[in-house]
Amino acid sequence: MGEVDLHLHTTASDGRLTPQELVKLAAERGLRVIAITDHDTTDGVGPAQAAAARFADLRLIPGVEMSVDIAEAEVHLLGYWVDLDNREFQQLLAWSRDGRVNRAHRILEKLAELGMPLEWQRVRELAGDGAVGRPHIAQAMVEKGYVADIREAFDLYLGRGRPAYVERERLTPEQGIRSILAVGGLPVLAHPADIAGLEDLLPGWVAAGLVGIEVYYAGYTPEVVARLQELADKHGLIPTGGTDYHGFGTPDEALPGSVDVPREVVDRLIKRRFRLAS
Repeated sequence: MGEVDLHLHTTASDGRLTPQELVKLAAERGLRVIAITDHDTTDGVGPAQAAAARFADLRLIPGVEMSVDIAEAEVHLLGYWVDLDNREFQQLLAWSRDGRVNRAHRILEKLAELGMPLEWQRVRELAGDGAVGRPHIAQAMVEKGYVADIREAFDLYLGRGRPAYVERERLTPEQGIRSILAVGGLPVLAHPADIAGLEDLLPGWVAAGLVGIEVYYAGYTPEVVARLQELADKHGLIPTGGTDYHGFGTPDEALPGSVDVPREVVDRLIKRRFRLAS
């Protein structure tokens, strides 16, 4: 089991564990460096930092996962060490969260047309204080018995190209990269293996300031890891990684630390952070 996990979600977005619960789980599993990377919000970082202070051997990196858009596809950017107090950046994240709410309403309309009505209040309750996301809708679908589990909800209805999928307004990858850099963060491309035309897209994103790419990720085969490592080396990107843990509790979900991310990744990120700041 690894000691580094740089892709974790809490109830601040669509995770099932509170920041405090996630930090406790990470510490119990022997992790030494973690990053809280909730979708379009940094609200979970403060509580997680307070919880992490109780564990001398655990380092927490403040982060975020931003949604950006390319033609016919959704891309996610991880931002590490973003300035949590930057007003313009927080306004940008709020704009993105508002887009999630509008999208969720439209998804519920589509599901109702498909004979699977859901109550908005229940979806909002499942999201708690966090940003509403498709996983919350999937949870509500499971509760109603429309699907067996969250994965089935995405595979049959909520995933891209499925009958209840809805696009939403997003930034371009270049805009997302620059917004992360503008607040002192390090932009990293999340779960890139399924991005069509990745090799052609990377040069433009690197030119915009992309710093890293997720190479070590739950479910990636050794062949996929090798291909992504080759791309990272070719473009001078730091190969990062993590589990993308949400706490869904499904049998196949990778637990924090179950992806072996080399500790040297953190050292390289720290060096790049100080280089960009100097």
